[in-house]
Amino acid sequence: MDQSNRYADLSLKEEDLIKGDKHVLVAYHMQPATGYGYLATASHIAAESSTGTNVEVCTTDDFTKGVDALVYEIDEAKGVMKVAYPIDLFDRNITDGRAMLVSFLTLAIGNNQGQGDVKCLKMHDFYVPRQFMRLFDGPSKDISDLWEILGRPRVDGGYIAGTIIKPKLGLRPEPFAKAAYQFWLGGDFIKNDEPQGNQVFCPTKKVIPLVVDAMKRAMDETGQAKIFSANITADDHYEMLARADYILEAFGPDANKVAFLVDGYVGGPGMVTTARRQYPGQYLHYHRAGHGAVTSPSALRGYTAFVLAKMSRLQGASGIHVGTMGYGKMEGAQDDRNIAYMIERDSADGPYYHQEWYGMKPTTPIISGGMNALRLPGFFQNLGHGNVINTSGGGSYGHIDSPAAGAISLRQSYECWKSGADPIEFAKEHKEFARAFESFPGDADKLFPGWREKLGVHK
Repeated sequence: MDQSNRYADLSLKEEDLIKGDKHVLVAYHMQPATGYGYLATASHIAAESSTGTNVEVCTTDDFTKGVDALVYEIDEAKGVMKVAYPIDLFDRNITDGRAMLVSFLTLAIGNNQGQGDVKCLKMHDFYVPRQFMRLFDGPSKDISDLWEILGRPRVDGGYIAGTIIKPKLGLRPEPFAKAAYQFWLGGDFIKNDEPQGNQVFCPTKKVIPLVVDAMKRAMDETGQAKIFSANITADDHYEMLARADYILEAFGPDANKVAFLVDGYVGGPGMVTTARRQYPGQYLHYHRAGHGAVTSPSALRGYTAFVLAKMSRLQGASGIHVGTMGYGKMEGAQDDRNIAYMIERDSADGPYYHQEWYGMKPTTPIISGGMNALRLPGFFQNLGHGNVINTSGGGSYGHIDSPAAGAISLRQSYECWKSGADPIEFAKEHKEFARAFESFPGDADKLFPGWREKLGVHK
């Protein structure tokens, strides 16, 4: 049935809704199924994700109608619809009155994804009013805390050179710890890859003490602090806490150098919030493996990578993977830098809404997936800064000399970009960066034609 007379009000003005501070606004890309009208389908979406059902029911009263979600704007030619959700619709904790991201998803991305009158429906942006934003946790730690650990300024501390232990699976504890040590001789930050946990061939309680020892030896040898992001992902709340508690105990005096990685997309908001609240002293590393199932540009329903990143800041992620913006091996484009800007700035523009964060701590952009020292200058140029964590697996362990040399080449790449130097000329004075050209000749040929002659490489 057509519910547009109740669940649509196209006279509402977006600026008035924002000024009123009482609505979460959501912008969708939507196409109705064949035979259905645009406004009627949009209204059905608003109804299904708030107070409505498929028939008139006798229990509806005037108060219920007062918290209806309302379609307030449509552009059928562009396939865009916008819905205003009264903040009173969303569930709150009975323990502390805080907001839940799971409730936002339940309404704004819940049953409407399965409606028969919808051909495609994807959330591209959302706006959070100030009085609702203050009910979310936000991050407890941010990149400035990592810079401080690394002995850098808390403002504009720069690029953090990181890696992922490779291969992602198959290493026993001793080779795993050896790989960590080799990288830490040149780099800053190591993370578990998301499948790495408590496999029978690499038990947590055997590998973690070896990683602690590797970190201590690397710090003694280099005189520099190191950071380890440990995967605590688990189905069960108590299992996740058990993993986290064991890891903190094992690192002991160096527990401040531990981040906790959670697989936030497959694990869900509950896992992220549990880690944020139980361990506010640790940097919370949100891994988004699996998100492409709904965020890929080829997916017709779900939400975008931008929306996922914005939600992660509300939940309290200290850092989240944001892709490589077309410079690595995964899907992405240069314009994806707006994902980084939204999570790291206090005021930023999204595809449809400007968002103020009112002092909420930032979430660090974490880049990985096919990056190496040759690809980084273009990435930094596109983003406009290098205040990111970069976890380069192949870019480190694929370096022709050693993982430590790979790590140094990554940092030199940042120094090259920041100084405005020509990469070829910079390479002539920086061995590790120069050897990256030989380590990744396919990228070198594409990005720096003629590099062999210029660097005197004759093979």
